[in-house]
Amino acid sequence: MQAETQAHIETITSALDLLRTHVNFEAASARLEELEALSAEGDFWNDQAAAQEAMREKNKLQRQVELIISLQTELNDAVELIELGEMEGDADVVAEAEAAVAALVPFAEKRQLESLLSGEADGNDCFLEVHAGAGGTEAQDWAAMLVRMYSRWCERRGFKLQMIEESAGEEAGIKSVTMRIEGDNAYGWLKTESGVHRLVRISPYDSSARRHTSFASAWVYPVVDDNIEIEVEDKDLRVDTYRASGAGGQHVNKTDSAIRITHIPTNIVVQCQNDRSQHRNRATAMNMLKARLYELELQKREEAANDAASAKTDIGWGNQIRSYVLHPYQMVKDLRTNVEKGNANGVLDGDLDEFVEASLAARVGAQRNA
Repeated sequence: MQAETQAHIETITSALDLLRTHVNFEAASARLEELEALSAEGDFWNDQAAAQEAMREKNKLQRQVELIISLQTELNDAVELIELGEMEGDADVVAEAEAAVAALVPFAEKRQLESLLSGEADGNDCFLEVHAGAGGTEAQDWAAMLVRMYSRWCERRGFKLQMIEESAGEEAGIKSVTMRIEGDNAYGWLKTESGVHRLVRISPYDSSARRHTSFASAWVYPVVDDNIEIEVEDKDLRVDTYRASGAGGQHVNKTDSAIRITHIPTNIVVQCQNDRSQHRNRATAMNMLKARLYELELQKREEAANDAASAKTDIGWGNQIRSYVLHPYQMVKDLRTNVEKGNANGVLDGDLDEFVEASLAARVGAQRNA
């Protein structure tokens, strides 16, 4: 067996060991059998809420267990084929099996990375806010480009997007946008996207065709589900109503249906205008506020666990995390991981996986070494 193939086998085996540890394979398998037996009972759907929760748990465990079994089976089959080919002196069989092992490596590494989405809120849906920086129309157009980039990335993953709030730019683009993103591990995947994004390009709004630098910021925080209790006191809130802007027809613009809530102790501000009902907008805004407060608590816990502020320096809000250059050359560079891609237009069209995976891996590595 070639040394390279042996190294591939060790990489895949290491990934499998980590996956088994992460899901607690024996316990997960036993729990899956228990849930399968439970779901087969005649009165299983009598309590619909409990049944749906049990099915969500069952489906998640089934994906995890079957993934490990499938990967281990494919590795075993390939190794056995290599050994058989070597015994019979069949170089073609050996080469084919070694290629099969090599093909498993990126798959195993990606699954290993997904398994590391084990933070307290990583499995939750999330809110994504995008805000234009200083610079008027230039920055507002750049913010709209970022919203499109994340929207395309979500489409590629099959995630669902819901617009919560949008403040249109003065001439083009947007001043700010808040979206809700729903999908498996939505917060886990996007949490490292919080930060400042820098664009360098020839301005389409400058008659002299000069090069401009624009900034916009992204902020990602998890949707809080019913199992997480966040206490918010009325005395800590300032609630303002205002007239909604943007799409929605005449009615939405004629009533003070939009809601802005300020949490005075933390100065966190959330707003919602996506519904004609002030009450529904207030309920959505309160959910967003609880999510922001929960995310703040998660940040504090992470910093305490790391016993250092270095992680915040690398990936925290308020720091420039990525640079997008469209002129005089094309390049997107992540300033935390040094990952670079020359196809800037592809990145802006949603090809973000390489950046997201690298920053997530770096974050997990920092937590392990803390």
